[in-house]
Amino acid sequence: MAQSSVRGQGARPRARRAAGGRGRDGAGDRVRYEEAGDPVRTAGDGHGAAGTGHGAAGGAAGQADGDGAAVPRRQRRGGGSRGGHRHGGGGRPPRKRRILRWSAMVLALLILGTAGAGYLYYRHLNGNIRKDDLNIGDDKDRAPAPKPNAAGQTPLNILLIGSDGRNSKEDQKLGGAKDTFNSAPRADVQMLLHLSADRTNMSVVSMPRDTLLQIPACTDPHTNRTYPASTSLTMTNDSLGRGGPGCTVATWEKLTGIHIDHFIMVDFAGVVSMADAIGGVPVCVDASIYSHTSNGHGSGLKLKKGTTSVKGKQALQWLRTRYGFEDGTDIARTKAQHQYMNSMVRRLRENATLSNPGKLKDLAETATKALTVDSGLGTVTKLYDLSTELKKVPTGRINMTTMPWVYAPGNVRVLPKDKDADKVWRLLREDIALDGDGKKKPKERTSKDPAAADDQIAVRVQNGTRTDTLAPVAGRAGTVAQALVGEGFTRATADQTTASAEDTTLIRYPSADLEGDALRLAKALGVPSSAVEKSADVSGVTLVVGADWRDGTTYQAPKDDDSMPSSAKLDKGSDEKACMHVDPAYSW
Repeated sequence: MAQSSVRGQGARPRARRAAGGRGRDGAGDRVRYEEAGDPVRTAGDGHGAAGTGHGAAGGAAGQADGDGAAVPRRQRRGGGSRGGHRHGGGGRPPRKRRILRWSAMVLALLILGTAGAGYLYYRHLNGNIRKDDLNIGDDKDRAPAPKPNAAGQTPLNILLIGSDGRNSKEDQKLGGAKDTFNSAPRADVQMLLHLSADRTNMSVVSMPRDTLLQIPACTDPHTNRTYPASTSLTMTNDSLGRGGPGCTVATWEKLTGIHIDHFIMVDFAGVVSMADAIGGVPVCVDASIYSHTSNGHGSGLKLKKGTTSVKGKQALQWLRTRYGFEDGTDIARTKAQHQYMNSMVRRLRENATLSNPGKLKDLAETATKALTVDSGLGTVTKLYDLSTELKKVPTGRINMTTMPWVYAPGNVRVLPKDKDADKVWRLLREDIALDGDGKKKPKERTSKDPAAADDQIAVRVQNGTRTDTLAPVAGRAGTVAQALVGEGFTRATADQTTASAEDTTLIRYPSADLEGDALRLAKALGVPSSAVEKSADVSGVTLVVGADWRDGTTYQAPKDDDSMPSSAKLDKGSDEKACMHVDPAYSW
């Protein structure tokens, strides 16, 4: 993680006693901690809600550890006690028994980010966190890491996964469906969180669990079992049962071309208690609702019109509700998730509920026990560093949406909507905020190297017009080279070999002394200067004719349209007036 300090997993925190007591006593002594190779920090200096005044939590934890009490360490294999539970048989659980657990993930991150005084509890909390491999797909399906921006900053992409696994008594009690105990879990909640390189905005894109995709080949890191790539369209939530969360990550990378840095997965356990711990989450409906049908469908959610602070059972029901919200589809439920998540973030940032050290400690326990993460996030310190990065984004710049979709044949499952979904993925790949705020018009690029006269610039033209569905245009390099000659670039020649496929037309040059020539060619053709790049793969100025220029002799630059497609609606983190629309058939 480029922007956060990442410490080794084996770091051993050490409490030092200031004169006068352990932790922070009545005289205000501070607890200090250090890790190998790190400067000593002082807990209680203002890390969110755990700043000055919360040393009692540190003191209590210091007493427990300092007196020699044994800290239990759970033995795990990679992903924790789940072991082979992912691969068992069992039927598909009913829809109403599935719960959306993304709230626990985000809550866990924010809580850990406020628990500065709890670092004496460090080792114990680390033992709570389960870990699994980040990406278990084939190398060929993996997306390249993004390049740093001009300031050296890199965006961060985190996949949030909610598992419907019922591999513990607690999860079984919450999720029901006894016949599915120990069966392979499904990723019924999937959200890609994109944190911009400059940390000014955050984009969260949900994928409906019924989306049909091609799932790549995955190898379970614990059993070495290889699951072959799906030969037909498969529901995306099946990816989790094909080796673990690393296969869900691989599926997303193959679909979107977005490099994923981390994943955070949460199961049923902890959702209700965490909602209770923060005193509930305000949600709104535009009419009274009772999510229940005569044949037993529905979550059982019953609320009056207006705003209600839900917690415990009601919070669970809100996250499960599909029948009664808007059109009764999983898409409507996703929208309800966004409202809950946005409201929870606002409450955590504004609420003083977490000022009680005992409650904060209990919440830290719950949060860490609820999570499974990749090894890059496998300690409290790393999660704290991540939460620090997330907290830099104001709520007004948190934007949530659902992947643009269309119904598959039969109108039961959905497919990514061509072009619209691709555009959303492109915006994330290029680190463009979904709300369009803060966008700057790129400056025209210049070079210190003066360009030669047009008739002195040697240009090699390559044919890169091939696409996934179309063959390269025959003779395309020759046609464009001839047109260049007619425009005064008399040293233009066609490369008769077919170049690698390129979506857009590019101009490459090998060294700084030819940059000016390359930019001159770009200006003459109308190719944006952002498409001019230095490359060790060419020996001179090279024009690669891309799939965006398959015919004609005049290049038409693509329109600079970085707005959200109309099929993707934004839910703003700062929208406190958002209300879910209730289907009149479910109102009372």
